[in-house]
Amino acid sequence: MTSLIHEQFCAEIPAQAAKLREHLVGADLRVPAITCPGWTLGQLVRHLGAAHRWAELTVRTRAQEPVSDEEVNATPEQPDETATDGRAVAELGEWLIDGAERLARTLREAGPDAKVWSPAPEPYATSAFWARRMTHETVVHRADVAFAVGGGARYEVAEEVALDALDEWMEYGVLPEATDTPPGGPPLLGPGRTVHLHATDVSGGAGDSARGEWLVDLSGETPVWRHGHEKAAVALRGPLTDLLLRTYGRPPRAEGAVEVFGDAELLELWLTRSGFWLHAE
Repeated sequence: MTSLIHEQFCAEIPAQAAKLREHLVGADLRVPAITCPGWTLGQLVRHLGAAHRWAELTVRTRAQEPVSDEEVNATPEQPDETATDGRAVAELGEWLIDGAERLARTLREAGPDAKVWSPAPEPYATSAFWARRMTHETVVHRADVAFAVGGGARYEVAEEVALDALDEWMEYGVLPEATDTPPGGPPLLGPGRTVHLHATDVSGGAGDSARGEWLVDLSGETPVWRHGHEKAAVALRGPLTDLLLRTYGRPPRAEGAVEVFGDAELLELWLTRSGFWLHAE
């Protein structure tokens, strides 16, 4: 269950897009997006803007199967991500904001319970899935843009948003798709296999002293996760924003900000397998 409500996600999507646009001021769209290998900064922003439009079309049409890229790309406004002048950068930023605002309006109109296709199984096939997923998609790609323009050290995520982003990761990471062993791959589940994440700068909330800690138990037939301060086979420890970045395969904002204690190979296997859903959209 998400810790944020539908309206908060609807507001957060364009807010995160606006923060991302601030990083684009004076940027060269041709520079590499170093945390997204193979992409330039312009391609990264175009990817995110297209994702917003793809999700918007999915929710607006109440699609029951994936909408095609051709349907999304049929829209007339497609800025050139390879241009280098300031006007082109500004136009790309405006295009991004426009798509984020369209998505937020459509999500508000649909409400959280509209039945639509999603890459995750029931009960995630709703507009609420897209509000949450596109919020955190924008949060993480904002980091990618910040790193590309040299502003990664100043990147910050509000506590409640970052906590929910990690909760989302945990929820999807216990789905069967994450734990089924691929052909020739190592098994994820096994005796004594536990993972602990600890955000060192999160204080206890109302009646929840461990809201900044997560325990993933991989020792049974099916994985489970919970908030809790418990010993584990491997622990990942650091400030909340850095913990979120590391979980998503991005570097921390400063060298040494995140520490690993215990079975580092188990941590990497879990991060890889639990992130299967990142490639399912």
